[in-house]
Amino acid sequence: MPLYKRKPFDLVGKPEDLKPQELVFQIRFTKEIFRSYNEYLKRINFYRKRVWTCKATGKGNLTYEEALDSEEKASIRIQSIPIEYIAPVLRDVQFSMLNLKDLVNSIAAKLEGPFSEGAELYGRKDGRLHLCKVVKVVEGTHKTQYEVEWLRSSEKTLLNGDELTGKSLPFSKRVLKAFIKDSTCRSLPWVLHENLVKKHGIKTSPSGELNLKFSMQNGLLVCSRKRKKSEETPSDKEIKVYHRRNQLSSQLPWYSKIANGANENQEDHSIKYPIEDLLVQPSEEDRLLMERPNPCSDFNVPMGCVGDLLMVWDFCASFGRLLNLSPFSLEDFENSLCYRDSTPLLVVESYSALLHLVVKDNGKFSIVVENKKRKPKITQITWTEYLCDFMETFCTEDLSMHISTIKRGHYGLLEISVKLAIFRELVAHALETDIVKEKLDEYIEERQALAAARRDEALDEGRKRREEKERRKSEANGKEVIQEKSSGKGNNSSGNSDNEQGDSKKNSKKRKVEANTSIEDVNHASKRDIHKLMKNEVKESLEMKSVEERKEFLEQEIEKRVIRNNPLGKDRNYCRYLFFRRDGRIFVESSNSTQWGYYRTKEELDALIGSLNTKGERERALKKQLQKFYNRICLGIEKRSEKMQTTVEMEESLVRRSTRVRAPPNENRTLSFLKYANKWKDL
Repeated sequence: MPLYKRKPFDLVGKPEDLKPQELVFQIRFTKEIFRSYNEYLKRINFYRKRVWTCKATGKGNLTYEEALDSEEKASIRIQSIPIEYIAPVLRDVQFSMLNLKDLVNSIAAKLEGPFSEGAELYGRKDGRLHLCKVVKVVEGTHKTQYEVEWLRSSEKTLLNGDELTGKSLPFSKRVLKAFIKDSTCRSLPWVLHENLVKKHGIKTSPSGELNLKFSMQNGLLVCSRKRKKSEETPSDKEIKVYHRRNQLSSQLPWYSKIANGANENQEDHSIKYPIEDLLVQPSEEDRLLMERPNPCSDFNVPMGCVGDLLMVWDFCASFGRLLNLSPFSLEDFENSLCYRDSTPLLVVESYSALLHLVVKDNGKFSIVVENKKRKPKITQITWTEYLCDFMETFCTEDLSMHISTIKRGHYGLLEISVKLAIFRELVAHALETDIVKEKLDEYIEERQALAAARRDEALDEGRKRREEKERRKSEANGKEVIQEKSSGKGNNSSGNSDNEQGDSKKNSKKRKVEANTSIEDVNHASKRDIHKLMKNEVKESLEMKSVEERKEFLEQEIEKRVIRNNPLGKDRNYCRYLFFRRDGRIFVESSNSTQWGYYRTKEELDALIGSLNTKGERERALKKQLQKFYNRICLGIEKRSEKMQTTVEMEESLVRRSTRVRAPPNENRTLSFLKYANKWKDL
């Protein structure tokens, strides 16, 4: 058991009258059971403090669980001690008055020597150690000598004790130290556990001088010295006991206060939030929280494929310029995958762009294409050939079995999960190409330059605010000083103007020189030089804009260079929340990634923020992120709602037809993805 303040710590007993169906709180590593949540929370927080000590090794500054693990590891090491060494070690430990270090050293020295007849040792001969055997022990008046026989030459020699070296013990002093601590119940004098004393037949009462100081009572070692009689009156004793009791009550730990019946309201105030979300219990304050809205889940694709759908669409939208693929909405991509009559142009262009990127990388797939002598350009006719070659090269057997269906021209008949699995493999290989990696490095450098420019803007604003504040202070303190300074400045205005003109000319020359050197040495520049050049370009683009325009420009440029779309956070149940700027919805993913949903209105966003409990760690962080990007999310929601409204108005403005006449595909809102055209395609 771990020690608290170098003393054993008693665990809480099992509650009485515990019913089988009663809900309780149990600590995992101590198996303690609590009916009150506050008692459970305070006890587990107490166990998490670094105030515990491992009983076996003496390590301190540990949590309770770390101390338990240390004791378990020490017990495993203790088992390596051979059985023949246990009894001699325990006899030396019983009632010893040495400290732990001296006790370990004395036992180790005793086990290593003196040497007895028949012991095989290492003796020093001709400056080297050789294996020998003790034949006879010759005891002299001053020192003991040993007659040894060399095992290789069968010669006999008389050696001193310091010329012999015994074989090392089969266990280290560290293990011996842990064994002593594990086998004793008290120190100075060291007392063994009762079961070990009975098992190995070790003495149970101290002898010699220790018998006068200590005695055994009911299996415990008790100090037998007599206490001096106090000459104080009973009233003085009562006063001292009263003061002592007050001091102890002020120093009592939380668990003893609970036993004495502390007030529950005070216990609630002692909890420091935020804590683990699942440990937060409902209270009266939580009634003010709004009810969390249920996310919509009306996806056209199966629920298990939503994650792959979002991943593929986000990659195509983020690297559209690199792929030469014009952007498209998530709904159009989803509907095009669900379309079974034919293969929509949106899907064909997406496959062609991804395959072209993989072929352009000059990797394994490009070699396969060259060996099969495919046409160099991927068109709407040859894209299936390239796709089948890719599936034969990289895809698993589950996907390769659909190659024949694609070759026959029936791609639209494939299951949606199969289509998204092929897209997922293509995106995974596209991310491993050197082209995408170089683009990511470029994005990182540009984002760093933009972030540095944003920091400089913030520093300039802070400097201007400080100067304005100092100017106001100087105006308030005295106007005469300012007038004198202004008169002095007026006299030197002509000189300053000349200096400013000269400085401006010098700066312009410096800029020209820097521009020329940057053009010449751009191929041999280091990353730091490139970063400086990009930073200067950003500053030049910001010179003719106002403060607000600068901020908006920097935020927009940073958003354009997306490296990774990180989730906003997690709620109480570990559900992840993601926001895609190009879509305008907040997507919700369950903890096991099997269920998906989304919020699409501002009212749902406000209700979500109002339902998060800031007492929990995850929901507090999630609420902070939602409030930070609130304006950006609302802007995306508004843009999405405006697009939806315009499409509805266009449908209503069409000429009303008879229900028997089928509307052409171009006028059907659900088939709007068929009108997609890749405007960024290389001709």
